[in-house]
Formats: sequence, C-alpha cells, structure tokens
Amino acid sequence: MPASSPVATTWIVPFAQGSREMRELLGGKGANVAEMTRLLGADRVPAGFTITTEACVAYMGAGRTLPDGLAEQVRAALDDLERQAGKRLGDPEDPLLVSVRSGARESMPGMMDTVLNLGLNDRSVEGLAARTGNERFAWDSYRRFVQMYGNVVVGLAGEDLEARIKAAKRERGVELDTELDADALRELTRAFQGLYDFPQDPQAQLDGAIRAVFDSWLGERAVQYRRINRIPDDWGTAVNVQQMVFGNKGETSGSGVAFSRDEVTGAPEPSGDFLVDAQGEDVVSGVRNTQDIADLATAMPEAHAQLMEILRTLEAHYKDMQDTEFTVEEGRLYMLQTRNAKRPAQAAVRFAVDAVAEGLLTRPEALTTIDAASLDALLHPTFTEGEPFDVLATGVAASPGAAKGAIVFTAQAAVDAAARGEAVVLVRPFTEAGDVAGFHAARGIVTSEGGKASHAALVARGMGRPAVTGAGDLEIDLAAREVRAGGTVLREGDLIAIDGTTGRITTDDVPLGDPPVSEHFETVLAWADELRTLGVRANADTPEDAGKARGFGAEGIGLCRTEHMFLGERQPLMAAVILAGDDAERDACLEKLRPLQEEDFAGLFAAMEGRPVTIRLLDPPLHEFLPQRHVVEQELERARAEGSGELARLEQTLERVSALQETNPMLGTRGVRLGILHPDIYAMQVRAIFAAAVRVRDAGDRGAPGALPSFEIMVPLVDYEMELELMREMIERLGAEHGLTAGKDYLVGTMIELPRACFQADRIAAHADFFSFGTNDLTQTALGFSRDDIEGRILARYLETRILDRSPFETLDTPGVGQMLRMGAWLGRKARPGLELGVCGEHGGDPDSIDFFHRSGIDYVSCSPFRVPIARVAAAQAAIRAQEAQDARDAGDAHDA
Repeated sequence: MPASSPVATTWIVPFAQGSREMRELLGGKGANVAEMTRLLGADRVPAGFTITTEACVAYMGAGRTLPDGLAEQVRAALDDLERQAGKRLGDPEDPLLVSVRSGARESMPGMMDTVLNLGLNDRSVEGLAARTGNERFAWDSYRRFVQMYGNVVVGLAGEDLEARIKAAKRERGVELDTELDADALRELTRAFQGLYDFPQDPQAQLDGAIRAVFDSWLGERAVQYRRINRIPDDWGTAVNVQQMVFGNKGETSGSGVAFSRDEVTGAPEPSGDFLVDAQGEDVVSGVRNTQDIADLATAMPEAHAQLMEILRTLEAHYKDMQDTEFTVEEGRLYMLQTRNAKRPAQAAVRFAVDAVAEGLLTRPEALTTIDAASLDALLHPTFTEGEPFDVLATGVAASPGAAKGAIVFTAQAAVDAAARGEAVVLVRPFTEAGDVAGFHAARGIVTSEGGKASHAALVARGMGRPAVTGAGDLEIDLAAREVRAGGTVLREGDLIAIDGTTGRITTDDVPLGDPPVSEHFETVLAWADELRTLGVRANADTPEDAGKARGFGAEGIGLCRTEHMFLGERQPLMAAVILAGDDAERDACLEKLRPLQEEDFAGLFAAMEGRPVTIRLLDPPLHEFLPQRHVVEQELERARAEGSGELARLEQTLERVSALQETNPMLGTRGVRLGILHPDIYAMQVRAIFAAAVRVRDAGDRGAPGALPSFEIMVPLVDYEMELELMREMIERLGAEHGLTAGKDYLVGTMIELPRACFQADRIAAHADFFSFGTNDLTQTALGFSRDDIEGRILARYLETRILDRSPFETLDTPGVGQMLRMGAWLGRKARPGLELGVCGEHGGDPDSIDFFHRSGIDYVSCSPFRVPIARVAAAQAAIRAQEAQDARDAGDAHDA
C-alpha cells in the first residue's frame, strides 16, 4: 500500500469561513472581520482572507522565510477574491486594490504595520482615474500607497515623507491635504518613487507587504508593547488581505473610527472621529485634526444613521463596548473592523454599571469586562479643585487624569528621564507607534494634532496615561526643541501640567490631589464584595494610613511594619537602645520607647474599629537604625582634630556600628533572630501591643467598657519551628500578665518568607494560629535574587531575552515561588486545619497573582491602601473564573454520565 503524502498545512482562511471563536488562529482583527461578515452581511464588510498566525510563527521559526505552500495559497485566495470583486489586482483598466493589515490575538493598536491601496502602479493609476472619472482620487490613492509602502516595507522615515507633503502645501499656498490637486499629488508620488526602488508588479507588492507585516511583529515598538502589556512573543500576528473601499473619493466619502459608547467616560452616547474625503490612516495617525462623529449626521445623515444601528448591533452581539473602523464610499457605509474597546478605567466602570442596568450583562459578566489593573488610574492625581491656574492651551480630553513634569520631545528622552527618576511629559506634534516606550515612561502626553481616535489617544488610554491631543494652539518645533503658544515659548526641561479629563494645559505648578471615588466605581466595588471569597486587607503603619485603607474598603490591616515607627524623631531613641553600655541603660531606653509604641498601636486599633490588625514585630537588622560607618568615622576624625568632648561617645558608636556590620544583613541578624538574641526588644513591643489593646477595650464607647480589638502578633523570618515556639512562649507569658489568652483574645503567627519554612510548614504550624506569606522576601530567597540589584542591573536583559516575561517582584513566579507557597499552605493546613492563611507581599495587589492565591486556598491578601480597590475587583474576577471552570467541569461530568 503506497505511503500517504503529508497533508499540506492550511495557511489561509477566507473571511466568510472564519468566526470570532478562531481568534488564536486568525488574530483578533481577522476573527472579528469574519464575525462581522456573518452578522452584518458580505455587502457591508469588504471581502478578503486572513493569513493565519501559524504562518507567522512558521515564518519566524524559519529565519524570516515564508512557509512552504503559502505563496500558492495566497495566489489561490487572491483568485477567489478577484472573482468575487470582478476585478484583477493591478489591472491597467479597472484594478482591484487591497489593504494588507496586521492582526494579533490581543489588540496592539498602532504597533504593527498596514499597507493600503496595494495594487496600484504607473499603468493602473491611469485606469483607476479613467474608470472613476476622478483623477485626483486616483493619484491621491497612488501617492498614499507609494508613501506607505516606502515607510512600512522599505523603512523610510515617516516624518521625512510627511515633511515633503507639508512642503508641497506651502508651495501651493494651501493648508489641507485635500486641497492638493491631481498635479501636485502626481509630483509627490514621483518624488516618493525617487527615494527607493518601487515595485511595479502587484504580486511583488503583495509579497513585500505580507513580509513587512510579519516582520512588524518582531519590530522594536511591537516588542516593547508586548513587554509592557505581557503579551507572549510566540503568538505571532495574522495578516488580513481585504478589498479596498475608498473614503477619499470626495465630499460624499470619508473614513472614521466609532465607539459604541464614549471611549473616555463610558457614557452611553456613541463617540469617535471622522474625516471627509480621507482614508482611515488619516484619522488614526494623528496628522490631521478630525471631526466629531456626531457631525457625521450633518455631513452624511444616511451613513450616520446606519452606523449608529450597527454599533448597537455589534455591542449587543459581543456584549462589550465596541471600537470600530468604517469607510463611506460615495454615500455607502462599509465596516472594516470591530474589537472590544480599550478604555480608561472610568469608562470601564461606567460601561459595566450601565450594561447591567440595561440588561445587556449580568453583574459577573460586567465585572469581567474590567481590567482590574487599570483601576489604579481612578486613584491617580487630578488638578486640586479650586486651585487657580492660567490655561496655556486647550485640546481634546483624550485620556483622563492629571500629570505634570518637565517637557521632553522624544520617546528616548522620556525613557532616559524616567530611568533617572524624573517626572516628564512627552510633547509631540503627533505620535507614532515607535514612541510606545516613551508613553510608558512619561507621566503624560501632549500632541498638537489628532483627536480622540489618534494613535496618541489610543495608546495613552490603554496605558492609563493622561493625555491631551489636538492642542492646535501649540506650535511644537521638534528641530528647535521648543513649544510656542501665543507669546509663550517653552523649551525642553520646562514645567508643563496637563489635565487629560478636561483637555487643559498650563505652565503653572498646579497641586495634584487624590480624586474622589465615583458612584459607578463604588457600585462596581460593591458587586465585587458580593462575589469574592478572598479577603482584602491593607498594609498600614499609621492611623492615617489605616483610615485611608478603610476608606478604600480594606477589611483589616494585614501587615503593620513596626520598624517604620522607629524612624524619624524616634531614631535616636532606638539608636540609644542599640548603643547602650549595659542592660540597665538598655532597659531605660526601651522603657522610653514602650509608651510611644503603645500609643502607635492604640491609634491603629481605634482607626480600624474592631477589624483585624496584624502587627509584625521588628524585622530589619539593627544597623539600619544607626548612622552609617563612614559618617561616624568622619565625625570621629573631626572630633580628634578639634579635641571635642564628643570623642568618647563617637568611639563607642563606631565600635558598636562596626560590631553590628554584616556582610549580608538581609540574611543576617534580623526578624526572629533579633527576638532570640535581643528578647528585650520584642518584649517591649509585645507589652505595648497588649497594653494598647486593653486600653482601647477599657475606654470603650462613651466610657463603658467595649470589645477587645482584634489583633494578631506576627513573628517574622522564621526558619525553624523552635524559633516560633520560643517567641510564642514569651508572647503568651506577657499576654497572661495583661489577662489575655492566645487563641481567644489574640492570635500568634508567623510570616512565611523562607524556602525552608515552606517545606517545614507542618512543624511550624504546630505553634502558629496563622501564616502570612511574605512573598517579597520569599521571591528573593527562592530565586536567589537581590531585588535592588536585579531590578537595577539584570532585569531589563532578562526581559529582553525572554528569560522572564515580567518581573517576579510584580507578578508572582507561580511555577517556582508559587508552588513553594502552595506547599506551605497545604502542609500548614494538614497539621492545623483551621490555620488562617494570608499574603502580605506586594503581589497581594497584583491581579494575576491574586487569581493564583484564590486558587491556592489563601484566605486574604494584603496590599498598599491604594491597591485595595484593585484587589477587591481582582478577587471577584478570580472567584468568577473559578466558578465558570467548575461549571464547565460539572457540565462535562454530566455529559459523560
């Protein structure tokens, strides 16, 4: 029997055969165009086909060589498209023109390449002019294609090409591109062709464009965007080849971007931008100031009415706010793409609340439409209300929030300034996809051109950066590095402040304040609290922080770092404890500290009003409370030279500082080791905690005794069960002196932050009422990373080479550190089933880590007060995903049965 020949890989899927369920294969754009074709009909969506993401992956894997069979399949798909259109690509009399667009699985707006009007050459442009009777349209389309092909495929600088267009407008005394006549456009086309070897063969054009789109997946701006947004490199991009429709055919044509709701606020009115007699690239590039989508009702009323109906249809179908691109060709509306809209946090929460009220979504469905991490932007500063300032210019309120900083004119300058810890605002006439790293580094973005659908606006909203676009009163001169507005001239480094919520720009140093939590946000948080099972506490060390945490919905304090209470004015007292010559002197110093600590703890207990407060006993090495050795040496040298009476004291200080100095203090005398070597320090703290609790209880409400505060005493850095056993014995003895009993009146536990503690958690649990996983130190000790060193020297290279996808100090390393945490949790509860489990590292405020903690059986997370709302929503989303997974398993079991 002859061997069967291998089945050829299918690299292409026509729009009519795809669907939104094929997102991984077709990319987001291809899947959604296919879905729109099914939903709206082929007469509303121009025909085409998608080259799959698998083809891109194969192309990358073969060293940028097109996979076997792709060229033949492209030719066959193009033949089908030509039959449908009744035209041939590059036909000299009536040419078929196509667009070639990227389309990743996750939307990456502006990060990859597009080529429009492909199929034109020196012969077919004349045929297009004759066929349409519109010579200007034909040469405008050809000029666009030659310009775009030179920029995207050949690599010519976009700014240089735009500069030639501006020069042509100056020569002819016109302001707008649309005022350039056919002769001017012909001259520009020839000038662009003179810059490179332009291919006249349409098949060569298509091959070059497909390769360029694949290559753009590997381009610097796309790689940077994926790093920032945590998109895997190995997904690849699809390529969409689609029949062109033309918005640049005159006053009855146009192109635009339309959102089913306001993309900045989330209000239920559709929004967007459009341009008459333009192609889509004019709208999104930001090089032309656009018209509001509402004005389309006047310019093209029938198309506007159809568009509004389609937006409602798409939103109901996708059950999410939609971001669409459209073209009107001589009065006829075509839809080119749709996707779930990237939107700022305020729009996300407004949409969620309205969608539930309208019956479009259930509460769990609405919560899953929100990017929990983006909610941080709702807590970003705003211009302090009532503070006067002079408005320099006003533009489009493109992305909400306020920012201020020094002016920079390039993305690289923003990146460099951010590396130095400086606050900057990126100021450009318009932005390009290559500026993405600058967006991430800058506090805010300003452009003089473009609208709410421009590249600058889209990327800023996606990153949560305040932005003002289309500030036409600003003349931004990149060559001179100046901004001119009226009689004001600003230079690089000058202060500028922007309000992306109102579109105002000022040079005044306006104070920034915390925004109020909106009604819609409060509603979303209330839903989250109904659905989540994971508790959310806050890290707080002062009554002020505790009050802020309560305001954000914290259910307790998961970590009070007592070492912060010994800094500032109290540092000399703590230094005196460490430098004491004998026990009597040390006890006297500790006795001065004890009432101060008691006051601290009483303030926290009162602020939390019965909510649990977890107090970590002193953790850092003692030398942190002493002056640095080189400073003492300098003072000692000066005292010797001057014969100062401070000589003896300084010599004693130097001796003590030298004695406490360690090679690696973060793995030295700290945490529970301090309590064992210097039990008097821990005893002082524990007495202060108990005294404060009794005091608050006895003060009660209006003089009547009240309830004892809910509090937990946490012993840090435990490695061995005997360490915790010794500390617990001391704590229980001191508690008895105050009439308090462990387990009944308070809890004793430990912070699990060392690998051995995870492996021996069952033994440690015998002496603990709770575990709190300190994932910051657990990450350092498990991975062997010094956080300060790796973030300053190593992390960037590890991210670049994809050793790491993200910093393990931002998102938990679940395969390594996460499995150790799970082992610790499992062993702890195996030995003590009722053991309370918490997480108090920075990962407690990271949505991806929170999902892992939910699935790992953790009881609560604790994070900074400002991350509490994010954690509440992320915890609810984790519960929703877990329930959906369980429902799917149950359905599968029922089917099998």
